[in-house]
Amino acid sequence: MALRALDNTLPMASAERPKKLPKLSAAAAAAAAVPAASPEGKRKKNDENSAPKATAEQAVEYVRSEDLQPVPHPKAKAAGLVAELDSKDWIRACDALNDARRLAIHHPSLLNPILGKVMLAIVKTMKSPRSAVCKTSIMACTDVFDSFGNLLSSASDDAFDKLLLQLLLKASQDKRFVAEEAEKAMRAMAASMPPLPLLRKLKAYVHHANLRVRAKAAVAMSQCASRMDVATMKEFGMSAMLQVAAELLSDRLPEAREAARGMVNSMHAAFSKEAAAAAREEEEGAAAAAAASWESLCALSLPPISAQSVAKIVSQSQSQ
Repeated sequence: MALRALDNTLPMASAERPKKLPKLSAAAAAAAAVPAASPEGKRKKNDENSAPKATAEQAVEYVRSEDLQPVPHPKAKAAGLVAELDSKDWIRACDALNDARRLAIHHPSLLNPILGKVMLAIVKTMKSPRSAVCKTSIMACTDVFDSFGNLLSSASDDAFDKLLLQLLLKASQDKRFVAEEAEKAMRAMAASMPPLPLLRKLKAYVHHANLRVRAKAAVAMSQCASRMDVATMKEFGMSAMLQVAAELLSDRLPEAREAARGMVNSMHAAFSKEAAAAAREEEEGAAAAAAASWESLCALSLPPISAQSVAKIVSQSQSQ
């Protein structure tokens, strides 16, 4: 039997395949081609002693109302104000907002005819993502409120409604410097405008889905109530005011509950003053008559639990 060669029984060595090199992206290849920065260069770039470069937004100056000077050519400035407020250049928009503030403070007669258009333009700037534009627009609101107390009769309801909503939203923001400026504007609004029409506007926000908006509206309502006499309260509706206050007493935010307590105390003070004046001839029974009338109003206007809460607030206020 013929013998086969031994090398025929061994398997043939397979040729090794070349290993694939990992592919580099264009960005990685470019980074690999750049030589490593020297330690000296890193120190120069991250030098903590070098002052940061000021951005354009940091360069915007927030001018206080008392520091604003009259406009050199007020008629010409008022004629082009609305167009300037609508500028896409945010620095020009800030300048126009400051011009609106100067016109409101020093030349209100020139701003009054275009007040509705200016308010709508201010509302638009309040929606700007730039904090500088937003804050300057809120500062403009404060000056407009201070100069035009009877704002509802000087501008369209639509313009004021949009402005009020934006103020409530800005006052509810997490950015404190924006929220604080909006709260300041709302205080100016509540102090300068007639309380009755403003209270009617604010009532619509008592049931707002945003808790913070409800709270800010409640604070403004409490400020309005503190300026109202009993005749104005009756025109709004004593029962309606009590019901709003009682509802806010159970709100989730302490700010809203505190505002509701302020409303109750303002209503009780005004109501007691009128009852005492009516019973002035019978001086000994004046206080008792006022208390009985107040308790009767609460019993007729509120559920028993809410009436007890209101009575507790009044008793705590009297004991202080």
